[in-house]
Amino acid sequence: MTAGEAASDANKPPRDESAILGRVAGEMRKQLAGSLAPGLYVIATPIGNLGDMTLRAIATLARAEIILCEDTRHSRTLLAHFAIDVPTRPYHEHNAARERPRVLAELAAGRRIAIISDAGTPLISDPGWKLVREALDAGHHVEALPGASATLTALAIGGLPTDAFMFAGFLPPKTVSRRTRIAELAAVPATLVFFEAPTRAAEAIADLAAVLGPRPAALARELTKLHEEVRRGPLDKLAAELVDTTIKGEVVILVGPPQQVDVSDEEIAARLADALATMSLRDGAKAIADALGVPKTRVYDLGIKLRKDAP
Repeated sequence: MTAGEAASDANKPPRDESAILGRVAGEMRKQLAGSLAPGLYVIATPIGNLGDMTLRAIATLARAEIILCEDTRHSRTLLAHFAIDVPTRPYHEHNAARERPRVLAELAAGRRIAIISDAGTPLISDPGWKLVREALDAGHHVEALPGASATLTALAIGGLPTDAFMFAGFLPPKTVSRRTRIAELAAVPATLVFFEAPTRAAEAIADLAAVLGPRPAALARELTKLHEEVRRGPLDKLAAELVDTTIKGEVVILVGPPQQVDVSDEEIAARLADALATMSLRDGAKAIADALGVPKTRVYDLGIKLRKDAP
């Protein structure tokens, strides 16, 4: 520790840890003491750091009669950490249609049921929204307990515009389908947010760069965990950095909104040459026009000229 750091520490007011712990314990007792109304509770859980679990979430899970989990084995580790001993049951994309009537019947019988995902806020790229809709349609009490969200965490530290954003979930796994989907989103006037598996992150960034060009972007991984990392830069630069790079941990990709700039015919032609390797001229022209904010007819006409001039 330097002399400056020591002086800074010396000037800090003393921390009364016992008072802090007392206030937290008091709030926890208050949360546990209240009765839990029958209904469905949609509860956010940490995306990595267990310290992000809210007191209200702990108390609600502890008072629930059933906890629906995406993966019961994963969730038991979290529940055991907070000494929560409540029966768990799987609820995921493969059994949701079968389980939903059972859960609705239990809600009708006055049960207190919580639903959590493996990490973060349930229903965001996870099953559950149909259960919520049908529970509401049946007149049951449905309550959401906010907390950790990979989408919002990435936006908070990505350095891209946050006044408007669109969560677009996972991109298709195959290149042609992925580029088609990216092209559909190219004109959205907002920061785009994607989830991606680490094994496909480099390919996704490369396809985003091919369709959208050098838009500002960020790749965040291992959010709130020990090895949290955020790479920021133009999509083409990120794509080059990720070649032959092993990426670990779940990934969130942010892409900035389209920008109005003067675009040369040469730039459009370069984009077309790359896009036409996997897309038709019509689809490629639309994707590039949307990405660059130029008329589609201009891009299409350049594509026709490129084809005529090709050897």
